[in-house]
Amino acid sequence: MKNWLICIDDTDDIGTKGTGEIAEEIAHLLQQEHVKMTERDTRCLVTRHQLFVHPDIPYTSHNSAMCFQLESNLDLASIKKICVAHLLQQSAAASDPGLAILDMASSYDISALIAFGQSTKVKVKTKEQAYELAAELGIDLTEHGGTGQGVIGALAGLGLRLSGQDGRVKGQFCLGDYNNGADIEFTVADILVQTPLQMVLSDSGEVLADDERILLTGKVKAVYRQHMFALLVSRHGSAWVNASKQTLKAY
Repeated sequence: MKNWLICIDDTDDIGTKGTGEIAEEIAHLLQQEHVKMTERDTRCLVTRHQLFVHPDIPYTSHNSAMCFQLESNLDLASIKKICVAHLLQQSAAASDPGLAILDMASSYDISALIAFGQSTKVKVKTKEQAYELAAELGIDLTEHGGTGQGVIGALAGLGLRLSGQDGRVKGQFCLGDYNNGADIEFTVADILVQTPLQMVLSDSGEVLADDERILLTGKVKAVYRQHMFALLVSRHGSAWVNASKQTLKAY
């Protein structure tokens, strides 16, 4: 089986389905096709990567790309066919969708790709720059409507995900009877068993031990740090508490 990294950008408009939701749908469609071949199901978590907000860059609300990793026997042609069909069907009429697909086993300059992703957080980049780098690295980069400006964010999202230190996981997580309800404590071990998350991480970068207790309050959301999906927590007095909405805005 191969590992693929897939990213989309600029598929939505005000009042339409968001790019993150479309990315989750594509991931689900690809997983369904994979299960037909192997009868093995895994969950693809989608990460949101914030890009530069600037008057020269058209965006709907936040200018973010959506990325996920797929482990599958599907080949590039099959993956791309499913992705493109869904983009054409679900993208908003006024959007400028871009799609980037990377074979993670291929020979490519990961440093150059990460550098491009990081530069899009602080600089205005062009389609020409994105296509030139994609061709150099052997990444399948295509546009599917409008101006096609989404190819910039799609390529950038690959680099940011590969950096292992960027992104917020789309959606929220439920543990037992807890679903954004009354505050309740769980151990780190409980959280890791009941979710696809891989660690609990403090806002100072400390990986918490399995027996540490976390007070969950509000929505339980995660970030992508140290190449893992992590619940971010902060100290409040003597207790660890999952990161607030305000804290997560930085991600």
